Amino acid sequence: MSILVDKRTRAGVTPGKGGILHEGIPVFDTVADAVAKEGANTALVFVPPAFAADAVLEAADAGVRLIVCITEGIPTLDMVRVARVLQGKDTRLIGPNCPGIISPGKAKVGIMPGHIHSPGRIGVVSRSGTLTYEAVGQLTARGIGQSTCVGIGGDPIVGTSFVDALRLFQADPETDAILMIGEIGGTAEEDAAAFVKAHVSKPVIGFICGQTAPPGRRMGHAGAIISGGTGTAAEKMAAMRKAGITVVKSPAEMGQAVARVLPSPPARPGVTRGKVSAGAGESPRRATPPTSHGGARRQGRSTAKSRPR
Repeated sequence: MSILVDKRTRAGVTPGKGGILHEGIPVFDTVADAVAKEGANTALVFVPPAFAADAVLEAADAGVRLIVCITEGIPTLDMVRVARVLQGKDTRLIGPNCPGIISPGKAKVGIMPGHIHSPGRIGVVSRSGTLTYEAVGQLTARGIGQSTCVGIGGDPIVGTSFVDALRLFQADPETDAILMIGEIGGTAEEDAAAFVKAHVSKPVIGFICGQTAPPGRRMGHAGAIISGGTGTAAEKMAAMRKAGITVVKSPAEMGQAVARVLPSPPARPGVTRGKVSAGAGESPRRATPPTSHGGARRQGRSTAKSRPR
């Protein structure tokens, strides 16, 4: 699968296909070959679940500093092994089971629709890929651009946590406020709330999905499950409010809540706060609202050279 190494050069990695050109794009047998010959510093992994952990570890072993794993359904024990190996390495893993990361107008490593994003100063971090798109659509429709949007993934074990992303956004001079979208299950949102209270001075807006989920039933992501009476939406929302986070009850309110905590942004052509002017054949609207692929062989791994934020 082809990927971007820089603005002029692309490469891909598929074992057994090294040496061929796909639509003029060189394909390599290993990540190490791509790093040595193209200078890649980012890996984008679409490898089927049974082989995805090995793909991540191969990229890390080759010295890749940013690995984005899109694959859904990786066994939890495989991710335990990956997390242990990556400890102490100068490698950041985003995902698995995520849409990736984008800094609009600069770089995209993932599967999110780029056209709904716009450059700006709002950081977005989410466990839900689909709700990331919804939030970004609302922000863009209001003329509010994004500095970086990152989907951290909904599995029980992920490479980058809310706390990791919040720390980076807090230190980022190009980010003025943060939108955090969480889910039921686990304690990631409670940990994030504690970090916000202690270390984040920028406005944070939060939403928790799964507010009506019954205990003990998995809702979508492997990590979205209320177990033992913990991990409920109510608990997470209470912890976030206690930390000073602006919490909304409906996903339809995310863009509006961000707008409330910011000064009035300059309107882009054709955009006013709260609505988008309709183009030809369109009706006015408030907003326009990350998988594994089958295959017996380990394939579809890609590498990229970019400047991760």
